[in-house]
Amino acid sequence: MKKIGIIANKGKPEARIVARELLYLLEDRGAHVFLDEHVASDVGHPELGASVEEMGKQADLVCVLGGDGTLLRIARQLAGHSIPIFGINLGTLGFLSEAEPEHLPQAVDNLLSGKYDIEKRAMLEACLVRKGTTLGTYTAMNDIGIAKGSFCRIIQCAVFLDDEYVATFSGDGVIVSTPTGSTAYSLSAGGPIVAPNVDMLLLTPVAPHSLTARPMVLSGNQTIRVEVDAIHQEMGLSIDGQFGYRLEGGDQIYIKKSPCVTPLIKWKKGGFFEAIRTKLQGEWE
Repeated sequence: MKKIGIIANKGKPEARIVARELLYLLEDRGAHVFLDEHVASDVGHPELGASVEEMGKQADLVCVLGGDGTLLRIARQLAGHSIPIFGINLGTLGFLSEAEPEHLPQAVDNLLSGKYDIEKRAMLEACLVRKGTTLGTYTAMNDIGIAKGSFCRIIQCAVFLDDEYVATFSGDGVIVSTPTGSTAYSLSAGGPIVAPNVDMLLLTPVAPHSLTARPMVLSGNQTIRVEVDAIHQEMGLSIDGQFGYRLEGGDQIYIKKSPCVTPLIKWKKGGFFEAIRTKLQGEWE
């Protein structure tokens, strides 16, 4: 019997309906289901409620109902558990998801019969150091952003690869992203699209005050160190663009590949490039 978790973004209007239908399909096929504790009562099954942490310890895989932001949040929460994640898109872009709600019967058949592949997506680990003291260590699936405040002047980001000086970028900041994150914030800042199986780190300057500053593809086996400075204190560190911390001049951010990966369930051949064509280039079929 497969143990499957269902996690839904409660803020999506159709989340309860899709979660209820998915629950019915899975139980009808004999699966043991854990329901997100925040929606279990809403779909009439409070006895199945479980936390994300509990699912990480007990489930064989997790279905995430929501947009890309929901999947990123759950990926961070499950980091270290190596639980495969299957995304069902309830958002707008749904770049990381593998299925739409109308695909639920086929999705359940594939999940329970094992007709899928696992893509291990790299994650980032960022360590914030201030005056020799480590303030925190954070995990991201898409990117680590270092940026100025909305109405402030430029900031300086001195970048080092291990101990080798790379460059100082003056502008709105820099983004360090995984291949998965290359289609997120980095893309909108002019960075390249990177296939998800490439072992690298992508460094993208944001609105650089220079004609020569360009995105850089760097080794996935090294550590990027960014030292920030500005004449103001309106700087921040963002994790997957979802939460952040205020930075001060002289702060150092060490960024490297995390030992954790996010296993994504995929069943479509060439799905990454199909998503590029349909969701980023508008080739709707």
